[in-house]
Amino acid sequence: MKHPARTSRRTLLALIGASLASAPLLNSPHASAAAVGLDDPAKKEIAMKLVSSAENSSLDWKAQYKYIEDIGDGRGYTAGIIGFCSGTGDMLDLVELYTDRRPGNVLAPYLPALRRVDGTDSHDGLDPNFPRDWARAAQDQEFRRAQDDERDRVYFGPAVRQGKTDGLRVLGQFAYYDAIVMHGDGTDATSFRNIRGRALNQARPPAQGGDEVTYLHAFLDARVWAMKQEEAHSDTSRVDTAQRVFLRAGNLDLNPPLDWKVYGDSYHIG
Repeated sequence: MKHPARTSRRTLLALIGASLASAPLLNSPHASAAAVGLDDPAKKEIAMKLVSSAENSSLDWKAQYKYIEDIGDGRGYTAGIIGFCSGTGDMLDLVELYTDRRPGNVLAPYLPALRRVDGTDSHDGLDPNFPRDWARAAQDQEFRRAQDDERDRVYFGPAVRQGKTDGLRVLGQFAYYDAIVMHGDGTDATSFRNIRGRALNQARPPAQGGDEVTYLHAFLDARVWAMKQEEAHSDTSRVDTAQRVFLRAGNLDLNPPLDWKVYGDSYHIG
């Protein structure tokens, strides 16, 4: 069952950061032997499971390629592994990419409708068969690959790059990723870049000579503030009983075992 607080994303308008510098290791009981980023395959898998626990109430993120529903948040249909939305542009970008790679696919006829409804919650031209056809498309490996690629281009890659630029280790990079997934990186006050800006007003990241733990607490404080600005985001447990738990334990590399809660449900990665 999808949690009712599941939220949509706004399209990321620009790539964030350019530096690929690795963050320095800190003295921590959870510190890894060598610095790795969230883009390490094992860490990325953890990231996908952590987000899926909040977005889909499940660790099985690969089961979400076929997911689609209108959750009544004003952004039309929400679908796929990262919550692509018909009202926010990222679903349109995804279907355009898929059609470039697989002309004549089952979703291609919906492109005119997706362009019309972009920026609205309308289903005009999508109902009644769009959800059925989305699920059919999800059986195609090319569509699943397109979802992976758009997730990485729009959300995961920019978050990891900015995290590394700021000198953050895996947990900090994940905190950035989760924030971009929920809030996007537009110009509004609750976008990722402005959440980060609020944090920078309170603390400096390691790349600027600051303490990583102090900075991450400031970032999560700013994230909670942003979540509470919109009713659909107001349950902050994905920060309070997940990311903050790892931070307080000093687990800056997200090393298993990991235990956390979201919306009161408990999860474990061994």
